[in-house]
Amino acid sequence: MAILQFTNDFVYLYPLFMAYVWMIGGLVFYWRRERRTKLPEMESYPFFSVLVPCHNEEQQIEETILQLLQLDYPSYEIVAVDDGSVDRTAAILKDLCSRHERLRVVYLIENQGKAGALNAACLAARGDLLLTIDADSLLDSQALKWMAWHFSSSPRVGAVTGNPRVLNRTTLLARIQTGEYATIIGLIKRAQRLLGKVLTVSGVVAAFRRQAVISVGMWDTDMLTDDIDITWKLEKRFWDIRYEPRAICWVLVPETLKGLWRQRLRWSQGGVEVLRKHRDIWGDWRQRRLWPVYIEYVFSIIWAYTFWTFIIMWLVQTLFNVTFPVRFVPPIPPRWTGAVLAITCLLQFAVSAFIDRIYDKNLVKYLFWVIWYPFIYWMIGALTVVVALPKTILRKRGTRAVWVSPDRGIDKL
Repeated sequence: MAILQFTNDFVYLYPLFMAYVWMIGGLVFYWRRERRTKLPEMESYPFFSVLVPCHNEEQQIEETILQLLQLDYPSYEIVAVDDGSVDRTAAILKDLCSRHERLRVVYLIENQGKAGALNAACLAARGDLLLTIDADSLLDSQALKWMAWHFSSSPRVGAVTGNPRVLNRTTLLARIQTGEYATIIGLIKRAQRLLGKVLTVSGVVAAFRRQAVISVGMWDTDMLTDDIDITWKLEKRFWDIRYEPRAICWVLVPETLKGLWRQRLRWSQGGVEVLRKHRDIWGDWRQRRLWPVYIEYVFSIIWAYTFWTFIIMWLVQTLFNVTFPVRFVPPIPPRWTGAVLAITCLLQFAVSAFIDRIYDKNLVKYLFWVIWYPFIYWMIGALTVVVALPKTILRKRGTRAVWVSPDRGIDKL
């Protein structure tokens, strides 16, 4: 009974504890490294190659490329890769390439997956610095300058992850994600950066030192999430990875439950794959700074399984009047514990709204919607982890991870 009660308390206390870790870490990061918003002075700007992997992107690719052509940066090129698209993506890129000298295009006949497309773009790139961006995203004009400063400040910097912000906000799911990207993703990256290691760079927008990418063998084509894997490969080789919140990129997020499920399941599978692939860090004392990140992710998996186990036990208790040593309460509507978590969630959003007010002046409008995060996203997120673990274990190693076009919102902007 004591073990059951302890596990029941863990379901409640673990997210509560981590929320305050992220809030404190985010505030300290902001105070020490973020509150001064003036661009650092640089004598010269290194050449950037902006890599844009594309697969069936006809609805958005032209706007993305045209936005990239207007960046406030003196020396850069754009390398787009059409990865076996079956729509008009290749034709659109060919037309854009004929009209803009800064753009070059690589055409792959068959779908090689995002990692394969990035490898092709990396080999074709001329710059010592690489920026990877999704083909449906809009990069802020100042983003390259903010990232370039990090690489110039230290030769140990191998990657800089940017700050994705939600562009489409027309549905409840999108509005919740607006709060999630600020209150969860943003604060976590700030806190992890303070602790020394980040779990992952942003797959939407991240910059890399080409030397660092090549030193770790570039992107592995058999990993479902190229961003998490390349992060761990770089950190295991002791490259420094930084978070730059002022490198803003506007992204389209899923606005249907099916699209959200597919996205989060891929994220969960990628995380489990990385844990399996990089478990050798425990045999190397030099990798000790990665241990807390590994442990935290393992705990999140344990929490997901525990969360759904207790929900099932509550259903059995309620429907069949089965008596357990511990009385389970319904997850919805919330009792006092749920109210504490909801208040913590609102507090977390308030902290992020204070920090991110200079990046997104309308963020406060979405304060109400974030209260739904624990009741909707926790269940979806936890369930994807439960499904992802056996799928990852059973997945054949070495299988190429190809991609399909994701859900990019009901209103294509």
